[in-house]
Amino acid sequence: MNADFSSLYNHHEREVFAAVLEASKDFPDIAASNDLLCDVACVALNRLPPRYIRHAVDFSFYLTQHERVEIDNAIVEAVGYAFNFVQARTTLRARK
Repeated sequence: MNADFSSLYNHHEREVFAAVLEASKDFPDIAASNDLLCDVACVALNRLPPRYIRHAVDFSFYLTQHERVEIDNAIVEAVGYAFNFVQARTTLRARK
């Protein structure tokens, strides 16, 4: 049996990527490095529970407004944490 799972993805990925790009304006040293931005996205995604879906429309349709707000807040918190974490680690490495 050959199954095609290419339509599955973690819903938070797109949301986190957009939030990282938006927040990067406040962290110009990190924003200058694609590697560091990817690190931020990884740290943020690892702080969120995965929500695998096939179609964003289906996922959004079944969320209540309260759930949507909770997810948005969790993404903002995770991205903020991730930027601070990566910034602190980068500063520590630079001191060595």
